[in-house]
Amino acid sequence: MKQYRRGYRSILAVLMTVALVLAMVGSAFAAEGEKHITIIGTSDTHGNIWGYSYEDMKESSADGLARISTYVNEVRRENPNTILVDAGDTIQGTILTDDLYSKSANPHPVVAAMNYMKYDAWTLGNHEFNWGVDNLKVVMKQSNAPVLAANIKNADGSLFTGNAYTIVERGGVKVAIIGVDTPNIPRWDGTKNGVADLKFESMADAVAAAVKEIGSKADVIMVSAHAGYESEYTEADAAKTILEKNPEVDILQMGHTHTTFINNDGAVPMGEAKNNAGEVVRWDITLDAANKITSAKAETVSMKDVEPDQGLRDVPAVKEAQEKTVSFINDNILGHASADFQPVNEIKGMPEGRLQDTAVIDLIGTVQLEYSGADVTGVALFKDGSDLKKGDLNYGNVFDIYKYPNVLYTVKVTGAEMKAYMEWAAECYNQWVPGDVTISFNSAKPGYLHDHFIGLNYEINLSKPAGSRIENVTFKGAPLTDDMELTLCVNDYRFTGLKTAGIIHGEKNWESSQSVRDMLVEYLGKHDPLDPVVDNNWKITGVDLQKDNPERAAYIARINAGELATPYSKSINLNDSNNVIVNGKINSASFAQSNEGGTFYRLRDLAEAFKGTDAAFNVEWKGGVVVTKGGEYAAAALPARTVDTAANSVGISVSVDGAAVPVSAILIDGNYYVSADGLTALLGVTAAESGGVLTVTAQPAASTSGQGG
Repeated sequence: MKQYRRGYRSILAVLMTVALVLAMVGSAFAAEGEKHITIIGTSDTHGNIWGYSYEDMKESSADGLARISTYVNEVRRENPNTILVDAGDTIQGTILTDDLYSKSANPHPVVAAMNYMKYDAWTLGNHEFNWGVDNLKVVMKQSNAPVLAANIKNADGSLFTGNAYTIVERGGVKVAIIGVDTPNIPRWDGTKNGVADLKFESMADAVAAAVKEIGSKADVIMVSAHAGYESEYTEADAAKTILEKNPEVDILQMGHTHTTFINNDGAVPMGEAKNNAGEVVRWDITLDAANKITSAKAETVSMKDVEPDQGLRDVPAVKEAQEKTVSFINDNILGHASADFQPVNEIKGMPEGRLQDTAVIDLIGTVQLEYSGADVTGVALFKDGSDLKKGDLNYGNVFDIYKYPNVLYTVKVTGAEMKAYMEWAAECYNQWVPGDVTISFNSAKPGYLHDHFIGLNYEINLSKPAGSRIENVTFKGAPLTDDMELTLCVNDYRFTGLKTAGIIHGEKNWESSQSVRDMLVEYLGKHDPLDPVVDNNWKITGVDLQKDNPERAAYIARINAGELATPYSKSINLNDSNNVIVNGKINSASFAQSNEGGTFYRLRDLAEAFKGTDAAFNVEWKGGVVVTKGGEYAAAALPARTVDTAANSVGISVSVDGAAVPVSAILIDGNYYVSADGLTALLGVTAAESGGVLTVTAQPAASTSGQGG
């Protein structure tokens, strides 16, 4: 239901120029008929009601539905025409939900909190299905808000939740909210109660059917999708496909990827809030007297320093659940650790648990092999900082090292399938290249996909490309051959993912009756005190990190001091220029020119280096130098100058977002170079140069697009 047209404001501006008085009178009448709607979107709150870390047993200061409730109340006071929508993964993710409430038929505290907050719609997420369909139906019945899932149907074709959409009226404006969930649920929870009996359809097709049914009954169409913008497996699970096939959509809410995503560049303002109830997406929409959208914008709002709503915390079901969960953890000491299970990180933010074998992974793997009787098992470090610290161990500590309510499966695999699985896991690293003094991780493959293997000995050669890194694999002292048969143990999510990807082909031949966390609890009770044991059955090869190089040590010291960002997804390479630092992140401009006036940097190189940062800009030649802040540089960076050509100091006027900005520059070979001061004038950032290194501090733009992990 696309009603907003970019030309509206331009036409209005022309009318004002031609007849200012008439336009002022007209705008006064227009203002009288204008309507303002605010939509607040939450997603992936994962059971965080109170704003409390049950792993650390302390309150947080920046998250939880209680803080979101405070913010929602403030917005509703500002604008009574406010709508509140959740995009799923709501009843899973904490000890409170996973271990005490989501498996039972008792009143659910998360739903009680949502009812208190007066949500207008709740779209299901994939984790809502973790405990099967029957449990989910019990929870859904408790919701005062309509539960949406337009693309999930019963075997007879009826809607699983009963609702594809809901229409909410505020201030005379009717907003249709269509909810869709990722169709990949059978990949992960296909064996759970009742899931196999459901049909999971394309989100875009389900939206199209809902739009057709809505017809002219709504003024605004919003889609609440538990899915990321880009595809996860196929276009059927990508939110962008919804927009490509449904131009009628006005607002797009996303979830599932646990990343902040805001994009106001196109006709549809879209947004996703990061997980754990630490932020929301807010859409502000203005409509004219005829209920046509004249402007719409999305932004994220952090819950940092927002006071929690005591009224929500006092809801009986919420208060009782919080007290019950804290008691459940504090009153049950499961055992004791004789020492810490994780080594200290050499580099701040770089988890040693993903760079070397550790006692945490070996503990989980040992438990999985003992309970399953398998030959080999795969284990992921779901959270980089997961650890068991020396001293008392409670359920919060177990949850910290294994955050999901997974059960285990076993399956027969060949040696060839096993090695294919190991290669798949090794894709989580970036390839090492000469000069790299750190190992980095593939940003397209998050840590929860990074499995380590117990029961085999092996090496990961990171000098080789993905798909050919696993070397010297042995099983019980003998080389693992392609035709060997092994019994593999993995969790239920990994099994369905590997099967769907065609990496393994066998059927499960055993399923645990307990969750992995339950097994860990039992194991701790039988092994008290618990000693950290590491068998060092794997290692990374093919890298030279130059650990004795003072230059490397200097970089690491700056990272650990907080001066430079953690090189998580891009290694520090001593062969690079490493001469541009944006918000602590090291980049490289291929050429910098020293001059009596200081160090100057080629604009095109900076535009290339700033890609994906908060200081991103585009530079073009359109009869003069034109800079667009927030734009992505489209052309390739020029090669470094190899001939010593004279530099001429010049003063130029650069068009920055349409405004002329005078800048001192130097001209070499027809290319403009600017100093740190010139960059500050152009972009409004804080820029300083020292020793040829340019350091830039930039605030995130109000409307940027980005998605990771």
